[in-house]
Amino acid sequence: MSINKTLKSTKKRYNILALIFGTVVINYLDRTNISVAASAISESLELTSVQMGLIFSAFGVAYAALQIPGGLIVDKVRLRLLYALMLFLWSVATLFQGFVNSFKLLLGLRVSIGVFEAPSYPANNAIVTKWFPESERATAIAIYTSGQFIGLAFLFPVLTLIQDKVGWRGLLIVSGIIGIIWAVVWYAFYRDPDQHKTINEQELQIIKDGGGYAKKEKLVEQKEKFNKSDFYEAFKHKKLWGIYLGQFCIGAVSIFFLTWFPTYLVEFRGFDFIKSGFLASIPFLAAFCGVLLAGFTSDYLIKKGRTPEFARKTPVLIGLSLSTLIIGANYTDSTFLIILFLTIAFFGNGLASITWVFVSLIAPKRIIGLVGGVFNLIGGLSAVIVPSVIGFLVQDGDFSPALFFIGALTVVGFLSFLLVVGKVKRIELKPTTEHKNDKN
Repeated sequence: MSINKTLKSTKKRYNILALIFGTVVINYLDRTNISVAASAISESLELTSVQMGLIFSAFGVAYAALQIPGGLIVDKVRLRLLYALMLFLWSVATLFQGFVNSFKLLLGLRVSIGVFEAPSYPANNAIVTKWFPESERATAIAIYTSGQFIGLAFLFPVLTLIQDKVGWRGLLIVSGIIGIIWAVVWYAFYRDPDQHKTINEQELQIIKDGGGYAKKEKLVEQKEKFNKSDFYEAFKHKKLWGIYLGQFCIGAVSIFFLTWFPTYLVEFRGFDFIKSGFLASIPFLAAFCGVLLAGFTSDYLIKKGRTPEFARKTPVLIGLSLSTLIIGANYTDSTFLIILFLTIAFFGNGLASITWVFVSLIAPKRIIGLVGGVFNLIGGLSAVIVPSVIGFLVQDGDFSPALFFIGALTVVGFLSFLLVVGKVKRIELKPTTEHKNDKN
């Protein structure tokens, strides 16, 4: 391929990153609007804390259970169509939540949202792997991951104001309409690198030389190589189990903030509902800063020649250490200190949230979607287990055991990344497996 090196590379990959960022914001809007509405829903539908814990966990059950099928779908289906369809379906389910009158209907709709969102993060990782060279991936992952934090930082006060004006039903209906509109935007603007009409050859070459999948032919070849033995590959490697377990523990912190946090502020700490919306935004802003700092710092260290172990693991280990400070909120009644401890903990969670880069750098290339699915499956189990466990722990109105539970999991995550993951390098499949696949 002849390339005119005097021409500047286009920057279309950053436009794609903006699309993913917006999609992550919508994704987390529809996951967490239920937490803002939780107190009102509980009162309206006469639900107990245990039932609300099950409502929170219902999403996680379906989401986690379908991570492996979701990862396989990502490896097989064109992402332009797949993502638009997912967005539309989970947004319709979100909208319908505004019309429910029973625990069972709400539970079923939360399950359906989990089903339709299941392939989303494997898809995000596959898109970044296609569009970005390895030296830019931690930054790209940090930027789109930050969408869940910055979006919610601004959305929490907005959502509380919307609910104050139109009620919890109106809140869920508005959220669904926003997602449906964004599904149309995605389908109109997303393309794979080799199908993007305005990308130039210079940018395609940058992506390809940096280990991205810029060309459709290469992707097709990888898809043809997939076989049943790849399931075994996704589960047999210790370093993969290290990132799987670590992701579960990081997810435990996130899921507390995405589900029980507003209830903690309103019912346990006694904050005013509107005030709680603004206070809840502070830890999310901190997490946003944390994830961006982690991504930029990690890629900077790589460019300066530091080892992948140091550059990729350092933000995660520091972040998990800071997240243990969530326990400090148990030892004060000061509003300032409560928010401070929770803000530091969620800042740490943001620092640790670049873990998808390990999937991108460690997983065998032809099964990145599958490994991403398993990774998100194990991580997603936190959304199944943690909300329900907290629901049982806080039955008497005391949230202290719940914060101890979250703090203990951050220690487990720290040890997993420190001791189990090992060297950050691509897992290569055995030659015999590769030769067999080549013949197929």
